[in-house]
Amino acid sequence: MFSLSEENYLKAILHLQKTSKSGVNTNALAEEMQTKASSVTDMVKKLSEKNLVIYKKYQGVYLSDSGRKTALQIVRKHRLWEVFLVDKLSFSWDEVHEVAEQLEHIKSDKLITELDKFLKYPKRDPHGDPIPDAKGDFHVANKILLSNLSKGEHGTLVGVKDTSSEFLKYLDKNSIALGKTIQVLDKEEFDESMLIQTDGKSLRVSPMVAVNIYIKQ
Repeated sequence: MFSLSEENYLKAILHLQKTSKSGVNTNALAEEMQTKASSVTDMVKKLSEKNLVIYKKYQGVYLSDSGRKTALQIVRKHRLWEVFLVDKLSFSWDEVHEVAEQLEHIKSDKLITELDKFLKYPKRDPHGDPIPDAKGDFHVANKILLSNLSKGEHGTLVGVKDTSSEFLKYLDKNSIALGKTIQVLDKEEFDESMLIQTDGKSLRVSPMVAVNIYIKQ
């Protein structure tokens, strides 16, 4: 059994490892956890003693096999709860993250197994992110950022990089949702802003929006 804080650190390291070719820098981890570097050092020592992480001097922190497995199970619970909240309790996709952050720490394996079965084994959460199975395996979709598309190209929206409530509300306000086709009508050379079309409506989006939307062609 691990504490809520330990689980949050494992999940944060897993997240940061995606964009790090080497280990996770303790300063980056402190920023992610919104705490002091000294607190991170103490926690890394604790996790290392439990064989959940490996710390290499000048390289940073890595999840051990055990640590990665634990982190993926936390992510699995989080994303299953998000599906439940949206599909069964009519939460909107911008409301579920904070609630799922609390529910992901429930320890019952049986509950999560039955939840997965009840939801008919979903593969993706409401934001398009893959849901690991009970073994920690998941399918990685072939996707690119909307910002990589050129004028005249199109694709289906399959996920979002930014899952903040503000960004998701912006997408809702402009009827941009998972599964919708987006076509690039024009792209400005100056700032790479785009004129896109979805659901028959045209909308100009900023580069900040375009780099936070995943498209499958």
